[in-house]
Amino acid sequence: MQYSLAFRIWHWLNAIIVFGLLGTVFLRKTFLSWRTNSEIITNQLAMINIEITAEQAKVIAKAIRAGMWEWHIILGYGLAAMVLYRIILFFRDSSTKKYWSELNLHKKVVKISYYLLYAILLFMTISGFVIYFHEALGISSEKAHDIKEAHEFLYNFILVFVPLHIAGVFIAENRDEKGIVSTMISGE
Repeated sequence: MQYSLAFRIWHWLNAIIVFGLLGTVFLRKTFLSWRTNSEIITNQLAMINIEITAEQAKVIAKAIRAGMWEWHIILGYGLAAMVLYRIILFFRDSSTKKYWSELNLHKKVVKISYYLLYAILLFMTISGFVIYFHEALGISSEKAHDIKEAHEFLYNFILVFVPLHIAGVFIAENRDEKGIVSTMISGE
């Protein structure tokens, strides 16, 4: 299969953005967790006889990760652009279309997983904007929190999809679809 230049550009830009978003979430949940870091801040300051409240430590810990979280928001805008780009490609680019009847069961499952990914990326984009702009949209903090819960839950699909996609490409490259990687890079 040959992929058009437009599709290849979308694929690699989307991959960079998704990896960036996953990276910011990884940092938020691990090294830059405000819960862990606020405890470290409190303990380290106590060792030099400076006492602060848990709330003050939380404010400091969140300030430490604020710059990283700005990257999540910027990458979210990039993801929105990639989702729009993919929708346009769906209607204008025939390089990725095959008739359903031409596909074997495995390829049908793969295609369904891609469409599920696209739907989830669309939801992630919309929900991310709703979370970020909830006040301007007149959405309560409680409703924004519920949307954030769904946003974070669906993140798990992407977290599973990415390594499965990479493993699937590796397996396909070494079995029955030799050249799939170079095709996604060069188009030939």
